[in-house]
Amino acid sequence: MEWLTPLTALITAAITVPLLLLLYFLKLKRREQIVSSTLLWKRAVQDLQVNAPFQRLRRNILLLLQLLMLLAMLFALAGPILSMTPGPGRRYVILIDRSASMNATDVKPSRLEAAKAKAKVFVESLRSKSFFSLKDTSDQTMVIAFDNRAKVLCSFTSDKRQLVRAIESIAPSDGLSCLAEATVVARAFTQSSSGESDNPNGEEPARLVLFSDGDIRDLDQIAVGSDELIFHCIGQSQRNVAVTAMQARRSYEKPEEINVFATLTNYGSDAASCDVQLSINNDVHAVKSVTIPPYKVVDDANTTKPGQIAVDFTLTHTEAGVLEVRQLPGSGESATFNCLGCDDAAWSILSPPKRLSILLVTGGNMVLESALRACPLAQLERFSPAEFDAMDHATLSVEQPYDVIVLDGHVPSNLPKCRYLVFGRPPDGIDVTVPGELENQIIVDWRTKHPALQYVNLANLFAARCHQMVLPRDADVLAEFNETPALSIVRRHGSIFLLAGFDVLQTNWPFEPGFVLFCYNATSFLGTQIGRDQEFNLQVGDPIVVEDVPLETPVRIDGPDIAGTEVTPGSSGSIRFSGTSRAGPYRVSVPDQPVRLFAVNLLDPKESNVAPQSEIVLASQSVQTQESTLSRANLPLWPFLVGLVLALVCLEWFVYNRKVRI
Repeated sequence: MEWLTPLTALITAAITVPLLLLLYFLKLKRREQIVSSTLLWKRAVQDLQVNAPFQRLRRNILLLLQLLMLLAMLFALAGPILSMTPGPGRRYVILIDRSASMNATDVKPSRLEAAKAKAKVFVESLRSKSFFSLKDTSDQTMVIAFDNRAKVLCSFTSDKRQLVRAIESIAPSDGLSCLAEATVVARAFTQSSSGESDNPNGEEPARLVLFSDGDIRDLDQIAVGSDELIFHCIGQSQRNVAVTAMQARRSYEKPEEINVFATLTNYGSDAASCDVQLSINNDVHAVKSVTIPPYKVVDDANTTKPGQIAVDFTLTHTEAGVLEVRQLPGSGESATFNCLGCDDAAWSILSPPKRLSILLVTGGNMVLESALRACPLAQLERFSPAEFDAMDHATLSVEQPYDVIVLDGHVPSNLPKCRYLVFGRPPDGIDVTVPGELENQIIVDWRTKHPALQYVNLANLFAARCHQMVLPRDADVLAEFNETPALSIVRRHGSIFLLAGFDVLQTNWPFEPGFVLFCYNATSFLGTQIGRDQEFNLQVGDPIVVEDVPLETPVRIDGPDIAGTEVTPGSSGSIRFSGTSRAGPYRVSVPDQPVRLFAVNLLDPKESNVAPQSEIVLASQSVQTQESTLSRANLPLWPFLVGLVLALVCLEWFVYNRKVRI
């Protein structure tokens, strides 16, 4: 037997028991009255003798009942627990899945809450040390919550209240479900010595108790021993409709026009009808009604493919904003098609349309200048090589007034940080060597799917003279002559170079329609590399990174389930916020700077497939879910003691009333 709060009961007993007895020792104060005979007052005389100070207590059934009630209440206050399974203790690691699929509501109120309830029952069932035995020991348990990352909430302990508090503190997330890191952390704690543990190192390993729906993506990376893992499956239904893909992009021809594409997936066995809503900055733009087919069986009876449907929207918007594609919740029977809410919507950060500003450095190439002027540019400036070399390159690197710099046959001694389209000899200092020149080269292969060469036909390109280029290993070759690369991309020192190792005037390319199209594609591609390292569309768990923040300036971050979180940049002037555990838009506010918007999406077909798995297949073996429900191995006795107190109260009331009547 174990006592949870024995000290509290002892202190209460030391106060209440003497007080109760003192009440029976106290002498009652009565008014004296002369009577003719005491025959009818014998009972009053006896009561007077009992209440006289320091008189021997006479047998009193009411006092006995009251003492029994008080003792029962004191025992209940001590929190007695009867251990049903005495013996040496074991160690357990409770693993609770808090990934996106555990937010499904097919089990009320959610799968995560159901898993936490079962975990608390398991904690109550843990073996406790017997009060009357010196050989018994308590079970030691730790708690780990995991999604795509593992988080230790409680190390090994036998304190059940601490374990329950740790379980109750688990918050839901929209992350992916990965168990490998959690098992590594659990084994690290198991092998390390613990000051609280009654079990020394070297004993049998701790058993892993997993509470999950089984939708775990890295099971093939986990190896466990026989009977090392106990799996409790949470969940009942697989019916769910999710937004599993979304993309928004501006048209090259009409930058103010936006094309939005989304994919809706149905994992249920019945067709689902719903409305799909497109909004920008919380203003509804369009709504479409769709019917998504059910899943179908392919190949064999064990393989299913969910039903999918594509939805597209077109809108005109000339400013920045947050695009949202949302599956509207249905009513009635249609509401049962969806049991997961975090994948009902997807967001995309929309940048304002940008027309490029280009600097052309040339000694006089009207063909190239005319091709660039045919592109939809905001500005095209032409400088001679001498004028470009005379510019303040340090200022150009910092302010970057030009989106793209086109070098036509010029090799500058100093290159400011920018994006370059180079015709002729490659610049020095970018790890590209030029052994010599080649003659009569033709294109033998090119990458037709690269954005810089999209719809560009290079089959007829002929170069009378070109530079032979030896590229670094990390360069991307876009097109090849028969003896040397023709077009390539090199990234060095924060700059991007699209190299064309020939003079366009020594080729037949200006007479081909693909030349103007190449200039358009190349400048557009280089323009999209602006801020390429500043990614605004993220997945759940990806960190938000903001560069160029003034030192010691607090940055405010607002998003789903967080408001007013402040982050201070490090010595490098950048912040890295990893608290993107929920899907939705995030706002990053830096004083005296424009607000930065980030979109964090789930967009994971596997996580949206909420079908519970009764069996999980690990690298070494398969584990079946536990069919039997958890039961308590430790029996709390205080409810029985409270019932005894109520019975004694009723008995005392009955005895007292009988004595009064007599």
